Parts: sequence; structure tokens; C-alpha cells
Amino acid sequence: MRTAVIGAPALEVPALEVEGLRRSFGERVALAGVSFRVRQGETFALLGPNGGGKTTLFRILATLLRPDGGSARVFGLSLAESPAEARRRLGVVFQQPGIDPKLTCLENLIHHGRLFGMRGAALRAAAAAQLERFGLAARAGELAETLSGGMQRRLELAKALLPGPDLLLLDEPTAGLDPAARLDFGAELERLRRERGTTVVLTTHLMEEAERCDRVGILHEGRLVALGSPEELKGSVGGEVILIQTGDPAALRERLRERFGWESLLLDGGLRVERPGAHALLPQVIEAFAAEVRSITFGRPTLEDVFVRRTGRRFDASPKEGAA
Repeated sequence: MRTAVIGAPALEVPALEVEGLRRSFGERVALAGVSFRVRQGETFALLGPNGGGKTTLFRILATLLRPDGGSARVFGLSLAESPAEARRRLGVVFQQPGIDPKLTCLENLIHHGRLFGMRGAALRAAAAAQLERFGLAARAGELAETLSGGMQRRLELAKALLPGPDLLLLDEPTAGLDPAARLDFGAELERLRRERGTTVVLTTHLMEEAERCDRVGILHEGRLVALGSPEELKGSVGGEVILIQTGDPAALRERLRERFGWESLLLDGGLRVERPGAHALLPQVIEAFAAEVRSITFGRPTLEDVFVRRTGRRFDASPKEGAA
């Protein structure tokens, strides 16, 4: 879908446009004015620990929950004003299984297709094609409960894509899957984008899953604290990261500032320092403070380092999300 502007080139309507979304549950703020856009054909990850607001945001985008303020549009359609029309452009895969374990794989797709007005031979042909596409054709007549976890997620994806949605929403899509199944699922999403141009928006708490996306929005306590491609975000960290464990981190922090002019962050009983060329600096630290340093490590920036830089907390140190 494109919007024409007289006297100017056609502008592509975003697949998803979120502006100032807010939602509270009593006194607890789950979303505090979140805004971002997702381009058509893009794979976009909402990354955050439990408590960040991912579940609340996902429920709003899936038209299951109304926000307290702000707006969300799917291909220009307002979720508040035109929810039925917007749903026709959406495919949704929830974190909790949405397939009926007592139906066969084919029956799961047939019943889902009927909810979208699909009927007869055309529906059966489309369902069979989806099962073939996701490597489930040989299991079409078997109960869904007999499938492995990875195959059940593939069946979920086949079901969500049966009506041909333009935007696919995935809530923690690889939760509970082993590493091999996660890679397979990621490959399926990449194939969808390449072959069908499907836009994918997923929530995740897994760094490696977010790394494979075109862009990442990092949520923390209901706010979007970072937005960009994985490489852009990691590039925003000030060099390699040094982690120092010591008996008195506050004292060593002052001594590092006095000796080298380094600023550091107190984190989990140790110190975190961002410095270009950190690997070459380790001998200097060890030589200067051999008695104080219990251990010292360094590494290239990760998305977790981006989170720490923007929030001052470890990624897994946020509170449980609960209803958020």
C-alpha cells in the first residue's frame, strides 16, 4: 500500500507505526510513551527483559488490549478506529500454544482458515500447501500433540500465515525451543521475508534472536531506550568492554579515574569500563592494581552492553514482567 503526494514521489506507508503508546495497570506503568516505525518487509525485534513492557505492547498490537493513550497503525489503518480491517492484515503467533492438540495438523489449519472466510477446495489446497512449505505434509493427518516443540512452532507459523497476512506478530516465538530448532525457525522467517515480503515484528528476551533482525528496539520499564540496527547499537558503545572483579569496587573506581582518567560503572559487585582497544590496556591495569584485581575480562560490545549503557543495569536484573 502506498500513499501518493501531489508533486512529490510516492511515500511508502509503514507496515507498523506506533506513536506515544501509554498503558498502566493501576499505579504501575507498563508503557510510558513508546514510539517507533517498522518498514514494509523489515524484520524488527522488540528486545527486553521481563518487566520491560513487551507483553503489554504485543497485546495492544494484536488488538487484544486498548492503550490509555497514543496510537498504533498497521499499513495506515488505526487499531483503535479500524480494528477489524487491521486484523485482516495481521498474522499473530502467541507465546502460549494456539493450536488444538486434539486436532490433526491439517484440521488445525482448516479451522483457522474458516475464521478468515476461507472455504472449500481452495482452503484445503492452501492448507496443504502451507504444510508442505513448513515440512509438515507427512504429518498432516497426525494429531498436533504428537509433534515435537519445534514442529509445533512451525505449525503455529503455518496457521498464522494461511490467510496471507502482510504483517506477522510473534511473541517470544522460540521460547522453549532447543538451539537447533531456534535456528530452523529463524531460517523460516528469513525465507518468508525473501519470498513473500512479509513484515515480521517479534518480541524476545534472547540476544541472539534480536541479532538476526534488521532493527532492534530495546524496551526497559515501559520505555524505548534504544533503536537501530544491531551493528549501529553495538557501535554506540564506547569501545570494547572490560569487566573487573575486585574486593572494593568503589575504591578501585577512584583509583582508575586518578591513574588513567577512566570512568567506570559499578555493576554486580564489580566495575565495567568501556575503552577503545581494551585488549591492549589489560596489562596496564593488572600491573598497576595487581593486589586489588581478582579477575579481569574483556569483550567486544553486545546488545546486552547496549542495554547496560542505556539503563545502568544488567539485562537479567529487571523485575518480573507479570501482567506487563
